[in-house]
Amino acid sequence: MTVQKALPTPKDAILAWIEEDRDELVAFLSSFVAIPSPNPPGDTRAAAEFLRGFLQKKGVPVEIRSAKDHLPNVVGSFDGARPGRHLVLNGHIDVFPAGDAKAWSRDPWSGAVEDGKVHGRGVADMKCGTSASIWTYIYLHRLRERLAGRLTLTCVSDEETGGTWGAKWLIETFGAAFRGDCMLNGEPSTPSMVRFGEKGTLRIVVEIDTPGAHAAYTHKSPNAIRIAAEVIRDLYALENLPVEQSDEIRRAIEAGFGAIDASIGAGASTILNKVTVSVGVIQGGVKINMLPGHCRFEVDIRLPIGMTHAFIVGHVERVIARHPPARLIPVWTHSCEPTVSAPGHEMVLILKRTVSELGLPEPASAVSLGATDSKHWRQNGVPSYVYGCRPGNMAMPDESVDVEEYLHVLRTHALAAAAYLTG
Repeated sequence: MTVQKALPTPKDAILAWIEEDRDELVAFLSSFVAIPSPNPPGDTRAAAEFLRGFLQKKGVPVEIRSAKDHLPNVVGSFDGARPGRHLVLNGHIDVFPAGDAKAWSRDPWSGAVEDGKVHGRGVADMKCGTSASIWTYIYLHRLRERLAGRLTLTCVSDEETGGTWGAKWLIETFGAAFRGDCMLNGEPSTPSMVRFGEKGTLRIVVEIDTPGAHAAYTHKSPNAIRIAAEVIRDLYALENLPVEQSDEIRRAIEAGFGAIDASIGAGASTILNKVTVSVGVIQGGVKINMLPGHCRFEVDIRLPIGMTHAFIVGHVERVIARHPPARLIPVWTHSCEPTVSAPGHEMVLILKRTVSELGLPEPASAVSLGATDSKHWRQNGVPSYVYGCRPGNMAMPDESVDVEEYLHVLRTHALAAAAYLTG
């Protein structure tokens, strides 16, 4: 009698493949990082072609969809053997500019694998997480006969400038093909946190024009820079605005305070659930002995969950009205409302269980200080969650990711995706 050998479970198969492919996984991330894709300027064609070619060689469905030639999105999708839910994997291809190469210990685009780490601009934000999505897609394609539902991969451009021609365009243009029932993202968040929401951003511009005069004749004209200083002082007072939230959301946010401080630094939890104001650009004046007749400044305001643009803009307009001739310029570049998904969603539970089974402490549910493309899915009613590596030197010189942490994020994404599509 012939005894048929039992098939390995999806979990066992995935873990075995990751172990077997270890060297290739690291080499892939290194090569991905070594292809510059800074935004600005945002041209990701070389990196996107690398991904498309690699996925094609792996025999998985892949194509390029783009609204602008220099902003390609690498996407793919396949069905399991049975009807079921639709899970979307999302990561971005564009990264921050490298800045002054002299500030780096290595070439910013080296992709060097040294000291147990992969080095280079964008490795943390977010080519590590995007690589985890790509390999999750590859591994689950091998298991498609044992899955229910549909898995979609979205490696997008334009995230660093708001996602207008990346995630947002895909969802708005193709609807259900990229919307899904749940979205999993690998932005840097640290293995100790599953992020279920993120603060909103509101970017404003204020201008002040006065006649101007000689600096000795202050009776001739108001000082535009002095008025700007008074407006800025009052805008910083917005940080004292009260925040209204449901008890469920407030408890979930506060439960993540410890993890936020541990990963981002002491004090992060104190600003997580409040408005923050940062004047990032100020321009004014011509010469030291001339009374400035013009001043322009730009402000980044971060909104906690539960607050809206309309609420904050109302307060901003009242501040501006107290300081004529200051005026608010309606340019909301890269602004977005706060977004949140249910902190008790099945995907959160799967991610927590998966991390625990991999031998790490169960991650806390938390909210992100920064923005991700998750907002575009949440704004379309799709529960979206983030689990990734430590931010480390994200957006700073000598950005790097620990190899073991990269592999852990991949294991977590692949196992969680498999669990969601077999549950």
